[in-house]
Amino acid sequence: MHAKKDSLPSNILASIRNRKKRLDAAHSEKKARSDGTLIASYNVHKCVGNDRRFDPERTSRVIHEIDADVIALQEADTRFGERTGILDLGRLERETGLIPVPVNGMAKAHGWHGNVVLFKRGLVRDVHQINLPGLEPRGALVAELDLEHGGALRIIAAHFGLLRHSRAQQAKMLVELMADKREVPTILLGDLNEWRLGDRSSLHTFQSAFGPQPLAVPSFPARLPVLALDRIMANRKGVVTAVEAHDTPLARIASDHLPVKAVVNLKRVEELAAKA
Repeated sequence: MHAKKDSLPSNILASIRNRKKRLDAAHSEKKARSDGTLIASYNVHKCVGNDRRFDPERTSRVIHEIDADVIALQEADTRFGERTGILDLGRLERETGLIPVPVNGMAKAHGWHGNVVLFKRGLVRDVHQINLPGLEPRGALVAELDLEHGGALRIIAAHFGLLRHSRAQQAKMLVELMADKREVPTILLGDLNEWRLGDRSSLHTFQSAFGPQPLAVPSFPARLPVLALDRIMANRKGVVTAVEAHDTPLARIASDHLPVKAVVNLKRVEELAAKA
């Protein structure tokens, strides 16, 4: 008698089984959020959904759903030419309180190489626009924020390339960027386009600055996520809670990526700032 074989690959079956766990975990978020700040990362895919419709309004509704205090967006501008922004940031500010971290030299774009950081409460202390190495034009936006409830926090929002060699170069550059200020609580978030594990992964480079990598959270493709392309990591233990995917019916159709999110422990940030 032959054993029955699964008709789907094991990683897809695991994603299906874990989806309920991810949805159940979302119910615990409200309690955790009362003690911290919700951060998120979302590749909006130029507001083109899985149905191939260009729909910025739908993308904005997903951002509403997430209700983050700080959110990094990728692919929020057109990719070529003048890199025109494709979201109504004015309306987002009126309806959610989210305002963009300012960037220089981009008249029509929302962000830097499509990277946008939006935040609700706090002050921007400094902003750096980083050109990342590699064959494709990629960038990172580094924002130094003073949170409303106390504590300084550095946000690095990045979108890595599709080529493994480029990702390795990009990760190395960000680690070198942090070398002089590792005492500052730092959160790296964005679409890092990396699904490999171990020494062959570009994420291995981050261990020197961020320590052991947190558990991978599948976020791509949005309809049935099996690859953990989108990441949130902190350079200090205890600064962020476990990362979760924002898995809702609207998020599954609005982009090819699901958003990912976590809660920043503000008390921990304050403790680290006091020791710096």
